[in-house]
Formats: sequence, structure tokens, C-alpha cells
Amino acid sequence: MQKKLNSLEDLSKIKFESLEPDREITQEEKLQFTAQELEAHFSNKGRGGKVVTIIKGFNGEKTDLKKLSKKLKNRISVGGTVKDGDIIIQGNHRDKIMDILQEMGHKVKRVGG
Repeated sequence: MQKKLNSLEDLSKIKFESLEPDREITQEEKLQFTAQELEAHFSNKGRGGKVVTIIKGFNGEKTDLKKLSKKLKNRISVGGTVKDGDIIIQGNHRDKIMDILQEMGHKVKRVGG
């Protein structure tokens, strides 16, 4: 029968043999994007009046576009999708998106409104 843990000191004495330290992430595994000239659009057409931000002009593979989309959606905490080579993000978040993309090294042009 094992001894009951009554304090943090008892917990610190336990030895875990099967645990390994976290491996370090290599440069290749980090998200790396080549600097591009992108356009940040604002639109509500064809969406029942719902506002979206559209990022156009990404040149690259579809997987890279999806990774960029996921990173933007996670940083802003909103939903969105990739459609016809464009990133569509729910809501008017153009300024935040432009700041994030510029931090990543992209040149972003504000288009419309």
C-alpha cells in the first residue's frame, strides 16, 4: 500500500522514471514564411451583413496558407477559413491582422474602407 501524500514535500520526493524532458523545437519546425506583399480587405458582401477581413495575395503552397491562417486565427481568437487562395477571418480585425503580418515580415496594404 502506498503512503498518502499529505504535503508538497511528500510529492517532491516521488521519482518518475518514465518521464523524458521536452525536446527542443528545431528551426525547421518553427513557422517560417517568406516575406510577401499582402492585401487586407474589409467586406460584408454576400454574407448576410456579417463583416469579414480578407487577406489576399499570398503566393505559396496551400499548406503554408493554411498554417498562416491558423496562426492568425489563434492570435486573434476568432474563426475563419481559407477559400480560393484567400484567408477569410470573421469580424473586422484588419488593424490587428496587419500588425501581426508586419511582425512576421510581410508588407501589408490596406484596401478599401
